[in-house]
Amino acid sequence: MRTRDFTLSAELKLDSRSTAASIVDQASALTSMVDAIQVTDNPGGRVHMSPLVAAGILLDHEIDPVLHLTCRDRNRIALHSDLLGAAARGITSLLLMRGQKFPADFPSKPATVYDWGTRKLIAAAHALQSDAENLNPPHFFIGSIATAFNPARGWQPGKMATKADAGVKFIQTQLCFDIDLIKRYVAGLIDAKLLERVNVIISIAPIPSADIGEWLASNLRATVVPEDIINRLRRSKDPEREGIEICAEMLQQLKDVPGVSGANLMSFGNADTVARSIEISGLRARRD
Repeated sequence: MRTRDFTLSAELKLDSRSTAASIVDQASALTSMVDAIQVTDNPGGRVHMSPLVAAGILLDHEIDPVLHLTCRDRNRIALHSDLLGAAARGITSLLLMRGQKFPADFPSKPATVYDWGTRKLIAAAHALQSDAENLNPPHFFIGSIATAFNPARGWQPGKMATKADAGVKFIQTQLCFDIDLIKRYVAGLIDAKLLERVNVIISIAPIPSADIGEWLASNLRATVVPEDIINRLRRSKDPEREGIEICAEMLQQLKDVPGVSGANLMSFGNADTVARSIEISGLRARRD
């Protein structure tokens, strides 16, 4: 993010059956296309391998991970412990967030923790870097999340400013496929001079079908999938291919939005669709 005009990252697809070999195979297929691989922290309550372990596996294969940590599932001792573990493993990029509450009908009804809020977690990660008793302090590049929306005139992004004060250097948005909304949102950040302090990454994905697009818009936090994209997927004879092309078009448009530093790509179908989207966009070339 500090050296490229437009940064690309992609999320690992993790589940309860993921192995070290499957993680490396998946990430290796993307390393020529992206700058880092994001390692999620049991999103939506779907249990998978510890993100700290998965990130360590990537590092062992010289792949740069962005480690996600949420406040939902850990108390402050566990969160601090994971930060120390990340530092010891040489992980340098963090995405720190509160984590969503489980819906009332969630099957296993796990307890939520929220011992710390996001800003306290960010401050703890930031403080580790200036610990006078630590002979080898970490050098974390700390990120957090924000919701892109259509701001009113004169809007002041106070929550983001507080996160920047706590040590955040980049912000990653929810999935958003509305390029005009993104332009208005980022323009508000520019007006507030926030982009002098943080970089902004937009999350997008190759959506494999209209039904999945509708599900994402209804169920995934603040996701924005305009109706014209849903209709385009529904009309297509090959919706997976159409979703890849839509994602590639979004990448091409995002790179020209003033204030947008990059994109993070999620996958809701075949993981190879992420690489194909980037390749079609022309932003990076696949290397075999």
